[in-house]
Amino acid sequence: MKFRELENVVLRRDIPTHGLRRGDLGTVVFAYDTGAVEVEFVRASGFTQAVIALEPADIRLAGDDDIPAMRHVDRKPEVV
Repeated sequence: MKFRELENVVLRRDIPTHGLRRGDLGTVVFAYDTGAVEVEFVRASGFTQAVIALEPADIRLAGDDDIPAMRHVDRKPEVV
């Protein structure tokens, strides 16, 4: 499946290095010609959790049967 910019997508696998879990909701911010996409995952506060390149197998479109949920994410130490 080819994803388009601004589509809401759901993560299909955990990505612990970015604090992301399967089921997290993101938005496609850039679609490459290869089919890969850049997806932004945002915290409820509006701050970006991660922007990462993903393959189509890593995500699916969010649908009418999905309900966003909240979960706590430990803050990573700030780099000074």
